[in-house]
Amino acid sequence: MHAAVSATVSILKLRIGVFIAIAALIGMLTGGGTIGWDSGAAFVLAVLGASGAAGAFNQYFERGIDRTMARTANRPFASGRLKAGRIWPATFAALLAVSLVVAWATGGTMAAALVFLGAFTYGVIYTLWLKPRTDWSVVIGGAAGSFALLAGAAAAAPDFWPVFGPVPILLSAVLFLWTPPHFWALAIVYGDDYRRAGIPMLPALSGPEIWGPVIFSHVLFLTLLSLGPLLFGMGAIYGLFAVIAGALFLNASWRLMRRPSRQAARSTFAASLGHFTLLSLGVVLDRGVAWAF
Repeated sequence: MHAAVSATVSILKLRIGVFIAIAALIGMLTGGGTIGWDSGAAFVLAVLGASGAAGAFNQYFERGIDRTMARTANRPFASGRLKAGRIWPATFAALLAVSLVVAWATGGTMAAALVFLGAFTYGVIYTLWLKPRTDWSVVIGGAAGSFALLAGAAAAAPDFWPVFGPVPILLSAVLFLWTPPHFWALAIVYGDDYRRAGIPMLPALSGPEIWGPVIFSHVLFLTLLSLGPLLFGMGAIYGLFAVIAGALFLNASWRLMRRPSRQAARSTFAASLGHFTLLSLGVVLDRGVAWAF
């Protein structure tokens, strides 16, 4: 039982999927309208399902690359525990289709289209086209999370108002800028893996004199951008969490730029996770207080 659960979590990349689902929740909380708890929960699960389908496509089609990397060699398809076959892409496509139907039923056409765009960006554009060819892969692929946040905003958008208000637009831009330094930090830690696999990630193609300032500049701009929602109705609770999250991420990326090392990269990766968590918590608490009063 434990092995089956572990394999499912791995194949669907549910750790990433949870982050994508939280992004959709943040979009709903900042969308400006209302959505019922039942519909909202179903929509978040639909986003999780679509993300899982995209993650499964990614893992299935990258099984050959995964075998060459120590970090991923034990994944079910890469290790051979699950044999490749047409049934798998068909199953993942079915999961995506069901997820999109649920997203459409609970969030509407625009929201479902954005959920699809997020899954398609990660499962097809990033996996099959960008990742093997260009170090811009995680930059453009970062749009997958942004689409999820905008999908949540569209699902909760008020009638007869613009679908996207300034807050979800700003937060989707923050998430777009957040993704590259998050994955670049990981690529520094596992640089040998990426070079062995021939994946053109920025840290595998250049030295710290290049990727250090690039990572720090991304973090600096996303930190400044994360304060933008304060101009459009987000309150002091969100502001406090945004400042703390940004300060921690900036400090880690500054140390990485000044004294590059794998340990500093691990700290930056951890800080990126902390940043996303704190910023999300700030939105949840801020909106909760706003609704209470």
